[in-house]
This record gives sequence, C-alpha cells and structure tokens, in this order.
Amino acid sequence: MELRDFTIKDINKGLKAKEFSATELTKTYLDQIKKTDDKIGAYLSVTEDLALNQAKQVDEEIVLKLRSGQEFPILTGVPCAIKDNILVEGEKCTCASKMLENYIASYDAFCVKKLKESGTIILGKTNLDEFAFGSSTENSALKVTKNPCDLSRVPGGSSGGSAAALASNQSVFALGTDTGCSVRTPASFCGVVGLKTTYGSISRSGVIASASSLDQVGPLAKNVEDCEIIFNTISGRDLQDATSVEFKYLSVDRQVKNLITKKPFVIGVPKEFFSKGLDKDVEKIIKNTILKLEDQGFKIQEISLPSTEYALACYYIIQTSEASSNLARFDGIRYGYSETQNSCLVGRQSNAKDQNLLDIYLKSRGIGFGPESKRRIMLGTYTLSVGYYDAYYKKAQQVRQLIKQDFAKAFEKVDLIMGPVVPFPAFKIGEKFDDPLSMYLADIYTVPVNLAGLPAMSLPVGKTAKENLPVGLQIIANHFEENKIFNIASIIEKIV
Repeated sequence: MELRDFTIKDINKGLKAKEFSATELTKTYLDQIKKTDDKIGAYLSVTEDLALNQAKQVDEEIVLKLRSGQEFPILTGVPCAIKDNILVEGEKCTCASKMLENYIASYDAFCVKKLKESGTIILGKTNLDEFAFGSSTENSALKVTKNPCDLSRVPGGSSGGSAAALASNQSVFALGTDTGCSVRTPASFCGVVGLKTTYGSISRSGVIASASSLDQVGPLAKNVEDCEIIFNTISGRDLQDATSVEFKYLSVDRQVKNLITKKPFVIGVPKEFFSKGLDKDVEKIIKNTILKLEDQGFKIQEISLPSTEYALACYYIIQTSEASSNLARFDGIRYGYSETQNSCLVGRQSNAKDQNLLDIYLKSRGIGFGPESKRRIMLGTYTLSVGYYDAYYKKAQQVRQLIKQDFAKAFEKVDLIMGPVVPFPAFKIGEKFDDPLSMYLADIYTVPVNLAGLPAMSLPVGKTAKENLPVGLQIIANHFEENKIFNIASIIEKIV
C-alpha cells in the first residue's frame, strides 16, 4: 500500500472500511523506516517482530469486532514510536547511553501498557539525548538524529528521535518525555504538535527517571485531534506512581463561540517572553498568530511573570540535583555497564585492584556515562553537598515557589498564556554542542512550565522567511486544563 499522511481517524476509518489491514499498514511504516532512517537516525531500535505480531493480533480482533457489530478503540492498529527511556517489555531501553546499552526491559511502562490495551502497534524505540539531558539530541551516546525539515540541523531534544520519526512519516504518533523542554522543543523544531502534560496526569511508572519532580510523559502528533486522543488514552491514576492522579477530563468542544460566551476569553502574553535574544522571524510569527486570535474575538492582555529571569538557574540546580541522585543507581554493580564484566568479556583477568569497589564505580561510570551526564551529575552532587545545600538547592526550591505563585496570579486574570517555545528555529548540528550554557539558554521559555507543573503545548504556526524552518507557539494552561489547550489549538490550526 502507498504511504499517506495518515491521522489516527484516517486509520480508524480505513480499518473499519477494510481498505487495508493493520498488518499492511505496519509493513508500510516499517518499509518507510528502512527507506528513510539511514539519513535521519530517528530510531535506536526497530521492534519489527513485536510490531508484526501485534498487527496480526489486531487484525484478528478487528474481524471479530466487525462481525459482531462492536466498536474497537480508536488507537487500534495505529503504529507509533516510543522514546527510548520508556520501558517496553522484552525490548531494549538504553536511554541512548552506553551505561544501559544492553538493558532489556522486564515490564511495560504504564503509558505503554495503556497503548497496548488499546491495540496500538509499537514500531520501535527512538533516539534521545542521553538520559534525556539536552535540547538537541546531539548528546546521545549512540547516534545523532537529524531534522527531517533540514538534515543539516538538529531535531531538538531530548525527544528528538520521536519528533523526527513523526515528521518523516516513520510513525503516526510518538511518545516523549518532557523535563524542561523535551517534548515542546523538538515539536517546534520539526513542525509537529507536542504536549507537555500536567505533572501527575500521566504515570511515570516505567519511565527511567531524569529529574523526578519535573519529568512528564507527553504525546507528539501530526495534529491537535490526534494529540488529544493519545492524551485521553494514557492519562489517569496509577497505583505504581504516587504522584499520578485521577481527574475528569473534559471533552473538547471546538466552537469559538463556546469559548467566548458569558465572559471574555483572555489570553495572557508575558512581556518577559519577548525580550532580548528572541529571533525576529520567530517573534513576528508568534505575534501574528496572537493577533489572528484577537480578530476571532479573544481578548489579548499583556502580563508579567517576574520570576522568569530566575527560572533557568533555578531549573538547572533542581534538575541536576535530582539527576545526580537518580543516576547514582547506575554503578556497575546493580545496574548498567560494568567495567568488571566487560573485562571478563574480552578475556582479561581481574586483579586485586579490580576488586576494589571504588575502582569499579569510577571505571564503570567513567566509561558508561557521556560528557553531559557527567556534567550534570557533578553539578547536582555539588549543589546537594554539605555546606552548599542551603545556598543552592534550598534556595532554588524557594524560587520555584515564586515561579508557581507568578503563574497562579496570572491565571486569576487570564485563561491561557501564549508565547514562543524556543527563542530561535532549529540550529545547525554542532553549532552549540561545545557551548553548554548557550544550549541551556534555549530552554528559557519552557522550564518555568515544568517548575510549576503546568501543561503546555507546542503548536506549529508558521515557518521562518529565510530558512523555511518550523516555528512553534507555546500554549500554557492552568493545572489539569489540557482541554482549554486542545480547544484553542484546534481553532489556531484552522486560521494560521
């Protein structure tokens, strides 16, 4: 069959009408991966056997359902890609690190389990910055992913493989994780829809932790409707994750009049998001989109989030502190790459020095972790150490509360907040790799959302005039108000 730009509803209709089978569809996407991924590098592993077995089972179930006149879940038979820090039972989960290069997952993450229950087909595991540390997917220890919009540029990170797979028609949708920008930045750079969900709305069970108070699973999709379907499928309470919650998701009504009746629907635009350093093309595209909403009857109001200037420093103290703690488990003894085991594999004899635990730790972690992981472990260990904890980590947590308060005050006056996702479009591969501080500055508009635990979407709204590169609009809502984001995003899709 010929590959089309399928949406979830297209596939559902096609399967019901018997235009194609799930097996035919799966084989078509697997062929697309074989044809295109050598250039793009979106996948770390393609789970062909798993995908074809799932497709065969789905086809059998669809036949039975159609015969009996029953409906089947809308995600049934839909091929997807999973970021390689999310566990899929029986498959590798490497976190794009030599430390976990050969780790096989023993169970499914909660979100993967929900997808499997819905009949979703898993095509493979996608590349990321090692342990989700980065904004470009250049920090992967296994390969560098390229942006399908321009192969000389990065796809964003850390969920760059997921966004690249989607943008190159190598999957219908993908799952990523967002700790500070990691769903929204690649969505913006690759021109797809990406949602960072409310903290706690989707279980983190089965997701290898980066920074536990910030991490959140999020869907990447080709349109807003697909994104909503995925979110609705994988969200909800999980007993294995004490931070997850059950909440009543409000279905989206996409009529403009329903948004602006009774009271003005107010969109807040933070002045701090349009300061020095913002690319002129990006600024123009974002402001033009907001003006189009004003023409539709929405009220636009400038607001201030005064603690934004401290968000980046606050984030990188908290993130590195939590990361250093989470990554302590990978010591070459209980988990991950072991220099002792490696020595045995290549036939070297262990000597007395090799039996020293400290030597094993140092060798295993020194070889297993890449430069960015080491940088964050050292920074985090420093900020948590005696004599520095109060000055750094404790102070950062206090600033985090100020950031939360800024958003809380803003949402007393506005319904949604809008601005850019990233200060610039996708940059060249290698352009910022040797300048970590410059790379960190790319997260300036996204990290406040994670610190506050809020939901936010990157929605493609245009392309730059010079390089023709995608630009994403960031739509931020109050806690558990994803329905407002979906609602307004579906309106924007029609007017940009």
